[in-house]
Amino acid sequence: MTDHEPFDRDAPEGPAADPFRPDRVIPVAIEARRTPRWPFVLVGLFFVIGILVLALWPVKVPYYAMSPGPVEEVADLITIDEVGTFEPTGELYLLTVGLREINAFEWLEAQFDDKIDLIEREAIRPRGTTQEEVTRRNLQSMDASIETAVVVALTRSGYEVGFSGDLGVTDLSPGSPAETALVIGDIVESVQGTPVDSPAEAAEIIRSYDVGDTIELAGTRDGEPFSVSITLVPHTDLEDTPMVGVVFQFINVEFELPIDVDVDSRNIGGPSAGMMYALAIIDLLSEDDLTRGHRIAGTGAINVDETVDPIGGVRQKVFAARAIGAEYVLVPEANYPDALTAAGDEIEVVPVATLQDALDFLDSLEPAATAAAAG
Repeated sequence: MTDHEPFDRDAPEGPAADPFRPDRVIPVAIEARRTPRWPFVLVGLFFVIGILVLALWPVKVPYYAMSPGPVEEVADLITIDEVGTFEPTGELYLLTVGLREINAFEWLEAQFDDKIDLIEREAIRPRGTTQEEVTRRNLQSMDASIETAVVVALTRSGYEVGFSGDLGVTDLSPGSPAETALVIGDIVESVQGTPVDSPAEAAEIIRSYDVGDTIELAGTRDGEPFSVSITLVPHTDLEDTPMVGVVFQFINVEFELPIDVDVDSRNIGGPSAGMMYALAIIDLLSEDDLTRGHRIAGTGAINVDETVDPIGGVRQKVFAARAIGAEYVLVPEANYPDALTAAGDEIEVVPVATLQDALDFLDSLEPAATAAAAG
């Protein structure tokens, strides 16, 4: 010990006396750390959810989802080569819907999307009907709609359209004399020996007789001649009027068009574009500018007599019209209330019952430039 080192009489002797010796063991309290389990639980939960989604995604629920579909400018789909056409200053658009079968997750999504409506599967595809059959029927309906639109538009534009077809039996009244004497698809060529070419001619001859009289209908059935005698009964709706109990309509219809009008359907199904096709053809063939620079969308099935029939999916079609910035949307009169629920303040809904209603509305429009200046 030196003079500079203090003496501690209580200090331990030996190795323990030096706290810095490497061979001295000093006990230290250490808290054990446990690895948290929640990340593994979370990963496992995500894994299970992923497996469930993969397993359930292909499983369809018994509903179709109807949503806004593509929008097409109609003039772009029409080709008229044989005569001069006029360039529209505005646009006419046809509207479509998207229709698809859905799974449970898509069904849940539809509950929160106002643009999507759910339709029971059997309303679209009845039991026993394949999706291919539904598609084929819709495409055939579109072809018939285009043909009708072309005939209506050409007739409106001053052309003479030739017509040929057979007077066919398309429906029979239950319990009527016709139910057992005729077959749907029969072609009727004469009534009581008088040739008939239209439903109106057949009805006129039948009503010239009295209830209880027996008349003869003759024609062909499956290509073979037939003749039946039918006793007239009271009409179910018209007092003191005789009836056979049959609905006559033209079948095997063919039109002879004076000019070729080619329409691209874009593989869209259904008849609802008919009115817009007719308006677009009239616009192309007319010196009058139907659109007057406006952007106009529309939908509606058209008949040869120019009446406009209601269609499905009108809400989705109005949403689609809004999305392209259309100012007006033409809809069948019967669809008008539903169309208003999707219009908001962004578009004006115009109800039409006939092609003339649509033409009258278009004729009432101010040119777009004038309207913009006034606004």
